[in-house]
Amino acid sequence: MTAPVALADVIGLAGVSLAYSGKAGTVLALDRIDLAARPGEFLAVVGPSGCGKSTLLKLVSGLLAPSAGEVRIEGRPVRGPHASVGVVFQSPLLMPWRTVIENILLPIEIRGERTANYAAAARQLIELVGLGGFADRHPYELSGGMQQRVGLCRALVTDPPLLLMDEPFGALDAMTREQMNAELQRIWMERQKTVLLITHSITEAVYLADRVLVMSPRPGRIIEEVPISLPRPRSLGMTETVEFAQLANQVRRALNAAGGID
Repeated sequence: MTAPVALADVIGLAGVSLAYSGKAGTVLALDRIDLAARPGEFLAVVGPSGCGKSTLLKLVSGLLAPSAGEVRIEGRPVRGPHASVGVVFQSPLLMPWRTVIENILLPIEIRGERTANYAAAARQLIELVGLGGFADRHPYELSGGMQQRVGLCRALVTDPPLLLMDEPFGALDAMTREQMNAELQRIWMERQKTVLLITHSITEAVYLADRVLVMSPRPGRIIEEVPISLPRPRSLGMTETVEFAQLANQVRRALNAAGGID
């Protein structure tokens, strides 16, 4: 019996499984996932490579349909890509011939709306992420971290209540990644979006999340939930405290128990 999905939840997954069929047979990628996220909550999902973390994100975004169970956004069943969702990918996927603001406004064009109606919001976001003065620059003029900030602005320009993030800082160097984590926390606290973050980094998950969900190797299941009670705003120095280390070790032990860490 699956857990009920509350109508107040921004994300609600009940008994969700996904199986892929191919020439070699059927592969069960996700198995009986129950997940709920409240308005303004920051969830992080960690797990070994191939456990179905990105697949889970695609189900929530409506890019994939489950083989069993139900996915809901704001109480409504998901039947395809959803207007209430913004997505930040592993790569910013910027169009090199478009300027920063033109890249940010791309979702508006795809929706067939007038970009002029969102230009002010786009420029506010550019300032919010610290890219003031770069609105008319092209991607090749930006660092990797700056490009990822543009991708974040693009996901937020329609003001969606839900933000999905798939390893958004995984390709950045360690110092830039720390800076982007601090920046993401600041933006999340200001905008109060519900966030579902996929990451391989235990430190990143504990630093950013209200709850960390630990997944097993394939078929992916949520095997443990670790509440993160650290006060906000969280400084990068907090990652060196005993309290932080204890929470990170709790996540690591759950991964070890499931065979997710060698």
